[in-house]
Amino acid sequence: MKRVFAAALCLTLLCACAVTPRPPRLVEQGPDRALAVRVAATATSDPAALTRAIGHSLAYVRTRPAAENPFGADGPECTWGQLSSSLEHLQTRIPALVEDPDLLAREFRWIEVRPDPLMTGYYEPEMEGSLEPDPRFPVPLYGLPADLHSVDLGRFHPRWTGQRLTYRLDEKGIAPYYSREQIDVQGVLALTERPLAWTRDPVDVFFLQIQGSGRLRLPDGSVRHILYAGKNGHEYVSLGKVMIERGLIPADEMSMQRIRAYLREHPYEAQELLNTNPSYVFFRLAQDGPLGAMGRTLTPMVSMATDSAFLPLGSILAVDTVLPDTGGSDARTSFLGLAQDRGGAIKGSRLDLFCGAGPRAEFLAGHLQASSRVYFLLKKEE
Repeated sequence: MKRVFAAALCLTLLCACAVTPRPPRLVEQGPDRALAVRVAATATSDPAALTRAIGHSLAYVRTRPAAENPFGADGPECTWGQLSSSLEHLQTRIPALVEDPDLLAREFRWIEVRPDPLMTGYYEPEMEGSLEPDPRFPVPLYGLPADLHSVDLGRFHPRWTGQRLTYRLDEKGIAPYYSREQIDVQGVLALTERPLAWTRDPVDVFFLQIQGSGRLRLPDGSVRHILYAGKNGHEYVSLGKVMIERGLIPADEMSMQRIRAYLREHPYEAQELLNTNPSYVFFRLAQDGPLGAMGRTLTPMVSMATDSAFLPLGSILAVDTVLPDTGGSDARTSFLGLAQDRGGAIKGSRLDLFCGAGPRAEFLAGHLQASSRVYFLLKKEE
């Protein structure tokens, strides 16, 4: 979903391990033919959706400088033009995968992502609400406030390249923008900002901000997409990690669903716990969505958020992973993924899979934490 702040960054939400990760790298490998056949089988289960998703990637990649290398210094020799031709070739070959599942192994280079990426998931939550004040929906959803400002610090000194400062102006000059507690408890925006919409539950709004976008179902049954518009500039603090440190939830039981259950069972503690994460996300309403960092619609179980400094938007990924199951037995699956989103907590080889909307997507996003085998695919030169 279109965000510098990543939606549904489940591992960050839950808890972060203190182990320093090994630097990620891409290593040229021979094709994994068995994996190629399994990927081909899932790619042909809904070829129309996959073809559309590839088209979204192509539309973005074609806007990039064709001769420029999108990878970092340690990445493969590759240009945006080669990414474009790889996507074009894949799009034309999807129909052939039914009769020729070995095609991916023959016609593409297989470049392994190391170390094995951790895969998590995010989803598009849905909630009931109203575009007009309604006593059934007391909790506001705010758009980007008029007094929120942001500046590219790289304009002032090279050491700050890539960093932004988010601020407001008060009688003393520049000040940090309001925190979650100031907005939700002190109501500092209530006198100056009209909410975009209203909904029922502050916990739903909190998790909507974690995911980055969602769906608002209105009283007449129609649906509006809630899309990321910006944030207040405060550091993100993992609520899951806070709850583990306080002994409220054991680490081995931690999940998004477990956090929700605790907050529901301890309503008098809920707001104070939510306030431990001062980061706050603002939204906009749209007819279509959710949108990824490319500005195009995301495709469930295909679109992935990556660290675009390592795996650039437009990358084709062959994935072998384990998906959690509601019955308690995990299922190994292989599929073609497309790098179409990015997120602030997605660093290095970490991947975040867009799981879609609905109860199944919510379950996957809340429980998916799997070490996965992943290959970057690039069309072989003629």
